[in-house]
Formats: sequence, C-alpha cells, structure tokens
Amino acid sequence: MDHHLATLNLKLITCLKSLTPCIFFFCFLGELVSTSCPLDITPPRVVVRFGDSLSANCTSSSNQTEGMGWECSYGGVDFIYGVSSLPFKIDSVPEWEIGPMCYVNLHDGDQCVEVLPVTVYKMPDSVSLKNLSTVEEGQQFAIQCDVVNVAPARNLSVLWHKGNYIMKSETFDESSPSPVSKSSVLTLTAHRDDDGAEIRCEAKLNLWPQEQGPPPVRSENLEMTVGSEISLNCTARGNPIPSYHWEFPNFTQVWNRSHDVNLPILTASSKFPGVYTCTASNSQGTVTKYFIITEAPRKFLAVH
Repeated sequence: MDHHLATLNLKLITCLKSLTPCIFFFCFLGELVSTSCPLDITPPRVVVRFGDSLSANCTSSSNQTEGMGWECSYGGVDFIYGVSSLPFKIDSVPEWEIGPMCYVNLHDGDQCVEVLPVTVYKMPDSVSLKNLSTVEEGQQFAIQCDVVNVAPARNLSVLWHKGNYIMKSETFDESSPSPVSKSSVLTLTAHRDDDGAEIRCEAKLNLWPQEQGPPPVRSENLEMTVGSEISLNCTARGNPIPSYHWEFPNFTQVWNRSHDVNLPILTASSKFPGVYTCTASNSQGTVTKYFIITEAPRKFLAVH
C-alpha cells in the first residue's frame, strides 16, 4: 500500500480548490492503483515571459486511455473522450505562478495527474550603479548595484566585474514569484594602481542554458579624457542574436546623421555631452543601456 494511491472508479473528484491559480487539492476514493503514470508532457518544463503565450502537449502512452483533460484556472481543457494526446495553450500568461495539470482516465477506472512546471519571468526595468561613499586612496569605499523590478528574484544573480575578473557573485533568498527590486553592495579599498579601472555589475536570471534567453546588458564605469573619441559598447549576448537601436541627445542630431544607429558599438565625441541610449532586443526580451557623457569632472560614465 506504500506505493499506491486511492482513486475513484471513473472520475477525478476535485474536493477543494485553493485561491492560488492552478493549485488544487484532490480527493481520491475507491480502489488502489499503481503510482506509475502513462503521461508525458512536452516540453517537460516551461520558462515564459509574463504576458507571453504558453503552449504544451500531453500524451498518454496507455492503450487503455478513455480520455484526457487539463486543469488550470487559465486555459484549462475539459475532459475529452477518445483522445490520447491533448494540447494546452494560454495566449497571454496573466499570473506570476501557475501550474497546469494534465490528467488521464483509463478504461479500468485508473487515473493519474502530471503537473507542468512553469516559471514566469520578467527582466529588470533597470540595472544601475551608484557610489555610496567618496573614493580616497587607501580608504574603503562602497558601490551599490540596483536591480529594479525583476522576477523571479530567487533565480537572480548579480555579478561584479573588475575588468575580466569576477570579484563577487550574489544570489537572493526570495520566495515571491512576482517582481521585486534587489540591491548588491561591493566594498573595495582604493589603490593608486586601480585608478581608471573598470568596475561593472551584471544582473541575470539563471533560467536558461548559457547563451540562451534575453540578452544580458552590463553596467559600465569608464574614465575617459574630455575631447577624445569614445567607444560606446552596447554589445549583448543572446539567442536569437539581438538587434540594436541608438538614441542621442537632441542637440547632436546633425552629427548623428553620419552614424549607423543599428550597430552594437558607437563612436561618440565627448564634445557632445548628454545621455546616449542603446536598446538591445530579441524575441525573448528587451534591455536598455544608458551612456552618460559629462564634461566635468572630466569623466565618462556608462550606467545601465
């Protein structure tokens, strides 16, 4: 009896539904059956952006299949007789936590249920750096990386880079599936040899294999000489390969006409201070990086 479940002869009875979408409690009565379930869901798990469509297919491998159905507050499919494969689709995912369930009834009265694990995500609205203290040689100073409105934060990693070296990696213990804002603080000791060094933070969601998912864009902090040509690098990794679009300060429009606004790297002049905006996007999402060029205090600062 340790490896059996109780079941009603023909129909799965929903005894109680919780208020959370697609989370149900089932009451099983009657004969005992094996826990082996003949259902296969493709894909076995789904990662979907909030508001995008979701689709899956459930197949029964049993030759005793009477019919199948999907239980879910959104996109549920009523029980259909005589089918051994049944699709499930939501045109626009409206909740941050859903768990569609496929169920099958067999001719001998057995039943089973498989849950489709779904992760609903949202890329952050912005990722930005700010100094929390002044920088003096030999003294400690702190830099904060703010990640605004990201979900699910339990899958968020913030990576701190100094050049090509990862100085710190931070994850977050967050149970809420809906968007939240998170911050990471890096504490350093200022050395003369570090003058002009590049420090940046990167926020990413660990939901996909490497090089897949929305294109990540890093924050940058670079020191340049006023009056020089500056290379603004907006290159992002992603699959599909992202496309780019630049927007410039209003008073540089004449100068901008000679520049391609659809390339990942732009050569700008510090003679034209202001905010330069780059948007990288693919079918999985869109992220924006802001480059701020100032004449004083003779710094070039890029913040995403």
